[in-house]
Amino acid sequence: MVDQRPRLASVLDFATWEPVLRLLLADHPQRDAARSVRVAGRIGRSSWSLALRRRMPSPGRAAQVEDMREEFDAVERVQSALADAGVDDVSFTAEIQPNGTTELRLMGPSPAVEPGIGTPHPGALILVDGSLPEPWRRLPDPVPGAIPAPSADPELLERTLRERLPHAIGATEEGIAAAEARLGVLLPDELKALYRVTRARWEDLDDDFEAAERESAAVGCELFDLDNLYIADAFSRDCRWQFAAMEAVVTPPGATVQGLVGSPGWIVFGDNGGGDRLAVDLTPGPCGHLGQVIMLSHEESVGAEFVADSLTDLVLGRPGTEPGSPQEQRPPAVARVNVASLKSIQAAAHPGLEVLSIGVWDGAPFSLAPAFGLPRLRTLTAYPGTLADPLEIGKLTELEFLELGPEEWRVLLDAGAVPRSLSAAAIVVHGNQDPLPIVAIANEILALWDRPRILQTVLEGDLGPRA
Repeated sequence: MVDQRPRLASVLDFATWEPVLRLLLADHPQRDAARSVRVAGRIGRSSWSLALRRRMPSPGRAAQVEDMREEFDAVERVQSALADAGVDDVSFTAEIQPNGTTELRLMGPSPAVEPGIGTPHPGALILVDGSLPEPWRRLPDPVPGAIPAPSADPELLERTLRERLPHAIGATEEGIAAAEARLGVLLPDELKALYRVTRARWEDLDDDFEAAERESAAVGCELFDLDNLYIADAFSRDCRWQFAAMEAVVTPPGATVQGLVGSPGWIVFGDNGGGDRLAVDLTPGPCGHLGQVIMLSHEESVGAEFVADSLTDLVLGRPGTEPGSPQEQRPPAVARVNVASLKSIQAAAHPGLEVLSIGVWDGAPFSLAPAFGLPRLRTLTAYPGTLADPLEIGKLTELEFLELGPEEWRVLLDAGAVPRSLSAAAIVVHGNQDPLPIVAIANEILALWDRPRILQTVLEGDLGPRA
């Protein structure tokens, strides 16, 4: 940040932050006229996190924007400065003396650090540039025997749609070919038949919303035009490292749809009207059909739901049902050990374990010995104080993501025992801890991989004596 001082002039102006600091000081629960007060927060260009107690509206009255006008105005002042500087997110901490003298410390941004969520503490530390969690690297398994469903009938599909949409304007063969060239994949015959009937352009409907609704009803979804077709590969489902590392992709032998984050064979062609995307699936599961219709939920990052055996079935209103198959009994790839779930590492450990999460625990700390040598264990998260010996982590040789409390990280750093197999890491912080020591630990971890540190800029100002 300090190297960009000309661009960040307004962000580095204490006056930009003064309204936010005054709000935090006025609302601080431990105000004392004789002692300094420390406040902290995070402000991004589209969100913010400030420790303010928002007042409830009177009974019978809904909360109004004006109830938070002072906060909105103060935050918007900083957000405008961030936008001008091309900065997405900044955390801060400030120590305010009784006479109003204030030291404001801005932290970040760093291209190697994801912003914290609802906290001024740093999020995941990206130790290997461009790295992705294993589920986001997973490609579909080949299914060489996959064929279209018996119900797939491009001619019937096209004939039905022409009857329902007699005035629709269809796509040209040149337009279809251009879409295939852009996507790098040939469109299946059913999808081509659909677009030969309607190219689904809004301008063809003369701003007629009822006509758009009729088209959606005829097709069975809100159809995208050819220019908006896209491949739902893993990159289309953005997810923070901290959460993505906790996922696992599994495709049982009897699955209709492969349990992937994304696939180069998922061609998204429409929306269900609620933000969930419909796709033609060219990489089906072991018991699926080539060209089946699946739905990708906007609330999930992994997997897709089977909708219909074919696009013809979708248009004709014949939703499919996944064939029943015996459920394979296998231990979960993601295991959680805590007061409400598994009660031991032994109960979680098995050769297919990929993610081990140790949560809140009121018993003796755990030894990681039962997890030694597990060939697929790539993620470990441990609530502060739950590990008997953090140095045992060194025997988990396949880790790519590690989340620990500050004290556990301190043990690893002091012993020079931070696993070099890591691609990303995180520091779990609970409660109202000072961000500065956490940032210091984060920078020590980043330094081991020679990654960009979280820079700090100190601004000084005066808020005046407290009343």
